[in-house]
Amino acid sequence: MASKNAKSAIQFLVLLSIGILLVWLSLRQVEPQKNKIIAAFKNANYFWIVLSLLVSILSHFLRAFRWNYLLKPLGYKTNLLNATCHVFVGYFANYGIPRMGEITRCTLAARYDNVPFEIGLGTVITERIIDFLLFLLIFVITLLVQFNELIGLANRYVFDKLNEKISNLSTDPFMLVLLLVILFLLVAVLFFLRKKFSSLLKGRFGNIIKGVGEGIGSVRNMSNPIQFVFLSLAIWLCYFYALYFCFFALDATSQLGYKECLTLLLLGTFGVIFTPGGLGAYPLILYGILYNTYHVDEAASFALPWLSWSSQFILILVLGTLSLIILPLYNRNRHVISPTPER
Repeated sequence: MASKNAKSAIQFLVLLSIGILLVWLSLRQVEPQKNKIIAAFKNANYFWIVLSLLVSILSHFLRAFRWNYLLKPLGYKTNLLNATCHVFVGYFANYGIPRMGEITRCTLAARYDNVPFEIGLGTVITERIIDFLLFLLIFVITLLVQFNELIGLANRYVFDKLNEKISNLSTDPFMLVLLLVILFLLVAVLFFLRKKFSSLLKGRFGNIIKGVGEGIGSVRNMSNPIQFVFLSLAIWLCYFYALYFCFFALDATSQLGYKECLTLLLLGTFGVIFTPGGLGAYPLILYGILYNTYHVDEAASFALPWLSWSSQFILILVLGTLSLIILPLYNRNRHVISPTPER
């Protein structure tokens, strides 16, 4: 247990350090625009930020409400208030370690709603698979309406740099050999540890795999698939408008439209994946797109992502903390469901 906690602490520190480094790089890059950036924050219309936060709260509530559509076919149910608190605490945990929120949400559901951890994790993974499919749909739509912009970004940040790396490898045989040796060692390690991986499929880990399978299988047993699809689309629509409304907080970004929002939402999602809650990465990605692709004033290009990210962070910080207080008080003298699920 101690080694596991140490590993989690190291992972958190590494990811946090990356986030802080990206913040520092962002601040250093816009240092000459410091006064304009401060003015942008002071003159922002915070009505639109508040509206954005209300839409975000709705998205979290819809996610909690949608959860029971996956749990019901398996014979389990969460109390709606509990589920909403679980979601808020889960997002709060993601600011510590990315993807820790899923574990936290399932742990809370097991404690307060008697949903077995393995079952809860299976349904949450199913949610993520569905979210990924919707993310791909957004990618396709964005590609259709912002093809030139996406190709330009891909050339600038991916293909040009990749070509440069490949050219360096071709002129440096030592690096090429080293890369091949590392690849060979990885394959060898996987081969020699195959039996250990097989043994992990038994016991607790095996139960988790089984629970994940049941969670994914709950989709085909769902009694209201149309409502589930509608809720899933509504959640991503909330994500879209939570960012879109922020455009109107600054004069320099108020002319941006739906197409630009699609691109920012698509690429900004990657920033949320790579660092805790998107710290540093999310604002840096949006800043680069706003300034280099859409040619927005540099001060506004910096201010808008930070207005969006920091307001969301404060929201989750407040509601996540409140949820941790509400859960034990609300469930102190009540039994949400019977210990034995209805099958």
